[in-house]
Amino acid sequence: MKAVLCKEFGPPEKLVVEDIEVPALGPGQVRVGIHATSVNFPDTLIIQDKYQFKATPPFIPGGEFAGEVLELGDGVEGMSVGDRVATIAPFGGFAEEIVIEPERLMPIPDSVSYEIAAASTMVYGTSYYALKQRAALVPGETLLVLGAAGGVGLAAVEIGRLMGARVIAAASSDDKLELCRSYGADEGINYSTEKLKERTKELTDGAGADVIYDPVGGDLFDQAIRCIAWEGRLLVIGFAGGRIPELPANLALLKGCQVVGVFWGAFTMRQPEANLENMSELAAWFEQKKLRPHISASYGLDEAAVALRQMLDRKALGKIVVTTGR
Repeated sequence: MKAVLCKEFGPPEKLVVEDIEVPALGPGQVRVGIHATSVNFPDTLIIQDKYQFKATPPFIPGGEFAGEVLELGDGVEGMSVGDRVATIAPFGGFAEEIVIEPERLMPIPDSVSYEIAAASTMVYGTSYYALKQRAALVPGETLLVLGAAGGVGLAAVEIGRLMGARVIAAASSDDKLELCRSYGADEGINYSTEKLKERTKELTDGAGADVIYDPVGGDLFDQAIRCIAWEGRLLVIGFAGGRIPELPANLALLKGCQVVGVFWGAFTMRQPEANLENMSELAAWFEQKKLRPHISASYGLDEAAVALRQMLDRKALGKIVVTTGR
């Protein structure tokens, strides 16, 4: 089978595409033919050995994918060949096939394409957990989303709107802000040309944002903590900007605010029942067509490095997917 391999840690350009042995199917396992794998920021970190989940080269990156069941191992019940499924895994997705445990697979309806299924679970799961459990966002509050045109950012814009918040999208260009408005943002801040702190204060009559969703970190975090409302919640999603910021503790004291870590992967393992409830609620919104992932680009396996470079350079709008041609 064809697969993308990380043989040594480094940038996407070090990845290679090769034909490798089809993985053996063991008892209690399922073979899945992968149709589509989405590109997420953690993928760019794993291949550089900069992520909390570690892999040993050679390995196949790609952690969110969808496909069809090709073969069942001995003892597998409740699943059939031909079932359409999606999953999240630390790696293994940029390939034509994978062998995986059935309990990690989620069914996807016929009405949902493999590309949409691959592009949905992580960003919506993360954003809903962040806004529901970690921020306890309530209707009428102001939500400021940084990196709002990216995968998790755009999902946060959509979910924040559905939860009744006034949503301010912050992004690096007017084109990105236009996309955010089409997904429900009430206001936009171009932080390439405007000061995030000052503009947020203007849009909130000096009060600041009640909840700030930050997948970027760096200088934007430094500004965000200074434009948060009294008793606000600043959600730490990730550090796509490259620099992990440090917090002056006096600002948290003066603002009476909370700086809240969001680690959806750990939440799914520690509180599986709560995560299942979240995913059921998200599924209902999908069925009602209230959520619609934005896929801005699709690449083949041979172009996986290009797709990862787009993500690393923060050029992605919404989600990017890699397809196998099945």
